[in-house]
Amino acid sequence: MRIFARTTGVAAAAALVLLVSPASALAAEPGDVTYSFTAVGSSIENTITNDSGNVITCTTSLAPAPDGVLPPVGEVIGNGQSLYESGEVPAGVTSTQVVTDVPAGTYVVLASCGLTEGDTTTVWISDYEGLEGFLAQTPWTSHTVQQASTIVTVR
Repeated sequence: MRIFARTTGVAAAAALVLLVSPASALAAEPGDVTYSFTAVGSSIENTITNDSGNVITCTTSLAPAPDGVLPPVGEVIGNGQSLYESGEVPAGVTSTQVVTDVPAGTYVVLASCGLTEGDTTTVWISDYEGLEGFLAQTPWTSHTVQQASTIVTVR
């Protein structure tokens, strides 16, 4: 029940974020958005390429990954992570989101972008084990991005 409540909460929060970014989701394709993660000092950078033809809203978030092990997806998306960066990425642009002042440790990076028009929402999420079960609970058109969520170390 707890996982369902968290999943529902995350889905509701994501839907609210996506609603503030009107765009045309009708031509969205799986390969329209790509991610590339890099640790630079005490920051994590996510280079996002948006070839969707629309302005999209993106978030790059971090969750602890003790001992370099990916935590279950429910822990990553359901705990209200405090290390993240969000914003819009214009159409046809490569943009970098930077999560700054990351404490030393090992983290998993999870990135997502989305757009909404009317009742249609399309999201692109970095691939993660168990993600399909979460996405099956949403009414969105979902695409996992080839760049999987990766473990990064900040020293």
